Formats: sequence, structure tokens, C-alpha cells
Amino acid sequence: MRRWFSILMVMLLLVVLGSCQKKMQVRGLELSVGFAEKTLTDNLMTDMQYRWKTGQDFVRFDQDLNVFVHFWHKNNLLFQDDHVPTVPTSRWEPGKEYTYVRRIYIPRFIDEFDPEFKGEETLKLVVGFYSPFDRTGKSKTEVLIKNLKVLPPPPDTPEIIYENGWYDLEIDPNAFLKQWRWTAREAVCVIDNPHRDATLVIRGGVNLEAVPGQKVIFKINDTVLDEFVPQESTFEKTYKITKDMLGDKDEFRLIITTDKTFIPARTIPGSRDERELGVQISFIYFR
Repeated sequence: MRRWFSILMVMLLLVVLGSCQKKMQVRGLELSVGFAEKTLTDNLMTDMQYRWKTGQDFVRFDQDLNVFVHFWHKNNLLFQDDHVPTVPTSRWEPGKEYTYVRRIYIPRFIDEFDPEFKGEETLKLVVGFYSPFDRTGKSKTEVLIKNLKVLPPPPDTPEIIYENGWYDLEIDPNAFLKQWRWTAREAVCVIDNPHRDATLVIRGGVNLEAVPGQKVIFKINDTVLDEFVPQESTFEKTYKITKDMLGDKDEFRLIITTDKTFIPARTIPGSRDERELGVQISFIYFR
């Protein structure tokens, strides 16, 4: 009797697994992804291309779905890029191709001094759909699972040192910026000079309610790179930095200043934070 019961349970489990696998499939839809960089490393910003192809047997979606993009390192969700496709899924048609590009940032996660490190790491990329109105997770459907080889950055990757005017790193997985450092009125980074042209990306935010009309200024050494008044609470700025702008020394200074600061304890009800805060900086990328 117990033997037949065990066999029955195994059969039921196979049926359940089979039904789960069917739910994970999207008929007539293929996804391929590519990256602007031939070699992926950590501490890397790169463009990721999505190419969705629908076959003639594609069954149209009856609603607009979001795309989830998860990058897993072992059992840890390292980062994600959930988004809404440029063409809403309810408008996708059979026999079409939908292509778009999104920028991603692969954070530092490789420990080259780990005795078990073998020269490269693997990220598992999982892409699929979910309904933004579903709170149960039942609408989640995986479309692509792919392993990506990730190497350490090249030896000449400039190091960024947060020198003066920075508060401690803060992390909130539920916030848009995820992690950030507040600046004082002025904050200075010391960065290795690569003696070549490079790309600088600064992502951050401001408190529009506490300091409306706040001006943010970026300088390289004593030269103003940009000054602007953010119209939204978050911003991302990209600059092409020429070799001449960095000077001849082996290091240069990136200076972030603002014309207005605020003290949360004096402007936000219930806050006991007495720090003088300027700008939120989520990350600075220079390569």
C-alpha cells in the first residue's frame, strides 16, 4: 500500500512539474540579448540589446506586461533591470521583431583574492514577463535563462577614492537609487588619471521639496564640466572626458558642489538627522 502511495505521489509531482514548465513557456516568442562590450567585467557600464521575435504562431498578449531582468550570482540577486518594453506587449503582433537597448551597470562583486577564484565568475541572467497588477507572483513567466562569463576589470581601470565631503554609504533595496552617499555642500573624489579619453557617468538625486531650484555643479580639477538644475528627483549624466581635460598628473579631482543644502531635522517632520546634505550620489563610473 505504501509503495503504491509513493508511486502515486511521484506521478502527481511529475504532473505538477510538467504543468509548471508549460506555464513558463510563451508560444511563438524568442528572445536574444547582446552587449556592447565583447568582454563583460564587474564594475562595468554597458548597453544591453533586447531582440524579441514573434513567430506566426504567437498568441497576442491581452494586457501590457513588464519585463523582469535578473542577474544572479550563485544564490544572490546581484542586480536587476525590470522595465516596460518600448512597444507595449498588448500591441505585439505575429511575425514581428521588437528591438531596443537599455544601459546596465554590473557592480563590483568579484573577489580576486578569494582562494577559490579561478579567474572568472558566472552570472545567471533570467528574463521574463510579469503583470504589474499581480501581487501573487503567479503571472511571472520566464522566457530566457542564460549564463554569462564575467571577468575582473582590466588592470588600468581607474580607482575612485571618496575623499572629502562625503557621508557614509546608505542602502535601501526598495528605493529607486538602491544605494547612495550624500554630499555636503562640496564633495571631492580623487581618481586615477588614465592619460587617455574616458567616459564619466554620474547617477544621483536631489530633494526637490526640501531644496527647490537646487543647482548642481560638476568640476574636473578647477574646470567646470557642467552645471544644471534637476527637474526631477533623480538624474544620470554621461560625459566624454578627453585626455587634455585630466591634466598631466597621475590623479585628478572630481568635485561635486551645490548652491543649496538642507538639514533634514529642520525641514522634514519627525527627522532627527542634523547633517547638512547636498546631493545624493548613487554611483560614479569612470572608465
